[in-house]
Amino acid sequence: MATLLSFSPFVLVCALAVGAALARSDVLELSDADFDYTAAEHDTMLVEFFAPWCGHCQKLAPEYESAAKKLKGIVPLAKVDCTTNSETCGRFGVNGYPTLKIFRKGEESSTYDGPRSADGIVSYMQKQAGPSSVPLRSEEDLDSFVNNFDASVVGFFDGSDSEQLAEFQKAASIMRDSYRFGHTTELGPGHKHGVETESVLLFRPPRLNSKFEESVVPFTESVSTSALRRFIRENIFGMCPHLTSENRDRLKGRDLLTAYYEVDYLRNPKGSNYWRNRVMKVASQFLSEGLSFAVADRREFRDELEDEFGFGLFDGGELPLVTIRTREGHKYTMREEFTRDGKALERFLEDYFAGRLKRYLKSEPAPESNKGPVKVVVAETFEEIVNDPEKDVLIEFYAPWCGHCKNLEPKYKELAEQLSSDPNIVIAKMDATANDVPTGYDVQGFPTIYFAPAGKKDAPKRYEGGREVKDFLNFLKKEATHSPVLSGARDDL
Repeated sequence: MATLLSFSPFVLVCALAVGAALARSDVLELSDADFDYTAAEHDTMLVEFFAPWCGHCQKLAPEYESAAKKLKGIVPLAKVDCTTNSETCGRFGVNGYPTLKIFRKGEESSTYDGPRSADGIVSYMQKQAGPSSVPLRSEEDLDSFVNNFDASVVGFFDGSDSEQLAEFQKAASIMRDSYRFGHTTELGPGHKHGVETESVLLFRPPRLNSKFEESVVPFTESVSTSALRRFIRENIFGMCPHLTSENRDRLKGRDLLTAYYEVDYLRNPKGSNYWRNRVMKVASQFLSEGLSFAVADRREFRDELEDEFGFGLFDGGELPLVTIRTREGHKYTMREEFTRDGKALERFLEDYFAGRLKRYLKSEPAPESNKGPVKVVVAETFEEIVNDPEKDVLIEFYAPWCGHCKNLEPKYKELAEQLSSDPNIVIAKMDATANDVPTGYDVQGFPTIYFAPAGKKDAPKRYEGGREVKDFLNFLKKEATHSPVLSGARDDL
């Protein structure tokens, strides 16, 4: 006690204040004892089920805390430590960390599959708060609702007992995770948008309004969940959406041209649309060709531009950098400087559709000598070595830092040495961190090993067997086009 009293009152007050600040959190900590009681108190709540030792949980923690602060008073965020509250975690089927779930009035509603950034969580959960479709009672309510960063879907109905309204609200409840919905029970607020009978309109974000497309798109079918979902998917992004880390997954599965520059609709909306309008002017000439278009902030996608397309930090200066990525994963880059009249982009697209462009490959240089037992493959030599129609090829995709790959290396080399006199089998490896992995090879971890048989290069087979030399040989004896020829007397393997 004497030691404590030796500090000045000022120091003690500061220490206590710092301690209180560190202890304060906007994330609710729930346990087996109070989970059901607390969850039932809230209309909507996001819960993270975590383990303290989990690296992904540790990475999420500051984003989750920041989101909780921003959502305070709107949607509470909570967390449950599954290492000390196994009953609750087991009850909700938690078998990996972190697992995030949305609860309504204490009942599990759905698994959270949205972004893991603070802003992404906030945006996603704001859609979860309140009704699935926001009631709009006036023209002012409508204007305020559609003046949003995201697109809005609004239904105009003739009374609260409308059958179409009931269908609309049902669809909104199902799709609220992805889209914004609002409705009116009077037609008046929609008159300035041409509404005369019950209607549904899609309002694109005001910041993306352009003379090249309509900012309001009418839904012309009878309201049903399936028809409305199809309509939204086909129209939500328009001719040239703003690609972000939050919506990028919804733009996958299409051939996409992206123009990267300094896109900032908060600080510089005019400048952001300056280049977008030039992209759209050219895009309008190619809309029937099946290519989609987008603009994106080059700072947000800096790593992707460098790692996936080979663009340096200062390439292009203030001018847009242009890439195409197809649904098959083929990549193309526009190396001519973007011109303000759009002619460079026009030439790039003409060459793309004419098949004159060379695909961009991230590739290491081909080795000057490749005479070792394990053949080194890079992206530029993949076709020549792995897709040789006369050869059976076993290829390992590895990472230089991977411990499992290093452990496999001597065994893989021994395998190659034993098969070095076989003219029909190639044992190969490729650094998957420094080279593009071709379509058809799913590499999510290291090492990943595939067998590409002679004459069937379009159907490579993933190797799932053991990692000993005899395991590989047994596999090849079953799968190789010709019986393996071993160097030395090792047929006992």
